[in-house]
Amino acid sequence: MKSQTPHEERDAAAQTATRGRPAVVAGLTCLAIAVTLLTAGIVPRLEARTAQARQVAAQRELIVSTLTPTRAPATQDLLLPGSVMSWADASIYARTSGYVQHWYTDIGAHVKAGQTLAQIDTPELDAQLQQARADEATAQANYRFASSTAQRWQTMLQTQSVSEQDAQAKTSDAAAKLATLQAAQANVARLQELVSYQKVTAPFDGVITARNVQVGALVTAGGTPGLATMPGELFHISQTDRLRVYVDVPQDDASLVTPGTTVWLTTQQYPGRRFEASVARSSNVIDPVSRTLHVEVDVDNRDGALMPGAYAQVHLALTAAAPALELPVSALLFRPDGVTVAVVDAKNTVQLRKVTIGRDFGTYVEIATGLAPTDRVINNPGDAIANGQSVRVAAAPTAGQAKA
Repeated sequence: MKSQTPHEERDAAAQTATRGRPAVVAGLTCLAIAVTLLTAGIVPRLEARTAQARQVAAQRELIVSTLTPTRAPATQDLLLPGSVMSWADASIYARTSGYVQHWYTDIGAHVKAGQTLAQIDTPELDAQLQQARADEATAQANYRFASSTAQRWQTMLQTQSVSEQDAQAKTSDAAAKLATLQAAQANVARLQELVSYQKVTAPFDGVITARNVQVGALVTAGGTPGLATMPGELFHISQTDRLRVYVDVPQDDASLVTPGTTVWLTTQQYPGRRFEASVARSSNVIDPVSRTLHVEVDVDNRDGALMPGAYAQVHLALTAAAPALELPVSALLFRPDGVTVAVVDAKNTVQLRKVTIGRDFGTYVEIATGLAPTDRVINNPGDAIANGQSVRVAAAPTAGQAKA
């Protein structure tokens, strides 16, 4: 076998290398194509899956708005309906029987205490008084005679001119005549008092609110003027320079209402006007039916603006020793186990807390227990919200902003 020279060996190796390059290039090309195809198919799928996972995670993380409770003001205005009544109110009846001779005041008249409202003619009573005076005169004469006789018999008894028994009889007769005289005097005084009731007078300063008599009508003592089917009162009078306003305070606020509590009244007749007043007294008893405290408010009405029987809105300025926290009703969850609020902690997870409601003001309530001033409470929480659920907080207004 013929051996190759070194030059020939180098040429042969070069030829072999030249023949292997196309195969390597072809392999690399195929590999690049495969990688490109895999990238074009797999990467979009991975990105789609990642986006879907992010979307699911976002849906699981609830976006909520929170608020912080506000401290109720130390003094709050409690608005309640009230009934305006006159300071004094009286029905005036006849104290003696007779005919109405004249009446002097009509409805709406302002009268003073003791002023004559009507005059009653009492002919029968006048006759009875004359007879009683005659009986008194007779009794007076009989007593004088019996008294002088008893004195004479006592004088004769000292000289033994008469018996002691006869003298004692004369003395007893004088005492009996004195009793008869006193009875006659009492009857005259009674009839004189009845005659004085011929004048029907006002018991106090006030306004005549009703008149139920006419001239010539027959009235009886404490009875009915005219016919038995008519009302018994002759006049009705009300004192209106001062008024009483009655209001029923709910049990939850009753402890804050004491004599001297500041009050003001508003009415529809006088928009924008405030009638200053104060609590005068209360029943100190909670009504078992309405669960309210009956309170009386005194108000000055010398200008006559308010009228008895009217409706008024009573504003009571209640001062609380320790003002409670307040939340809007929209932040409450009403569940079978009680009233609950959803609080977001520092890790943005939900904590459900039971709370105790104090006073209810309609759109917002007082929270007596279960909440701290710095708690973040979810506003308008859904019924499906659960304890430990992750949330994302969007905003954090105060409870006052939520009420507004």
